[in-house]
Amino acid sequence: MTADGVSRPAGKLEIVGVGDRQIVMTRGFAAPPSLVFAALVTPSLLLQWLPGPVGWRLVECDFDAIEGGRYRYLWRGPNGQSMAAKGVIRQIVRPTRLVTVEIFDDNWTGGEVTATTELTDDGAGTLLTNTGTYPSRTDRDAALASGMEHGVDASYTHLDHLLTDQHQAARR
Repeated sequence: MTADGVSRPAGKLEIVGVGDRQIVMTRGFAAPPSLVFAALVTPSLLLQWLPGPVGWRLVECDFDAIEGGRYRYLWRGPNGQSMAAKGVIRQIVRPTRLVTVEIFDDNWTGGEVTATTELTDDGAGTLLTNTGTYPSRTDRDAALASGMEHGVDASYTHLDHLLTDQHQAARR
């Protein structure tokens, strides 16, 4: 059950613009918050589920999961192109909250984006809520129009499969 009182099924990504500068993404996972959180901050797990756009893959991942720690992702596309993002962890509360400030090397987001990820045990697993705050409404609207939901949905589907495998292994 989300803060707005709406129960969302696992596996359904919802993306909505809120206010002038925010994008809120929610999705349920049939795994406990501890497993979801670990997958968000562990480089070996990120490499398995964060492929980026269709045809791309995450090839390098550094993530220092402490407050003030830094992270960097490098993706390669099907024609050799690359895309990279880096950021700083502003807050980490295991296993329920992660706040980062991120920027892509080519700055397609218009500047730094603050991402607040909250994980809530909803009784059936975990509800992930990611709130991205963009530098301006124009930047937020450009992100919404970019087709980002396709990459996010594909990545979360990969994450769902990884979590299902981990959760089943942990129950044995």
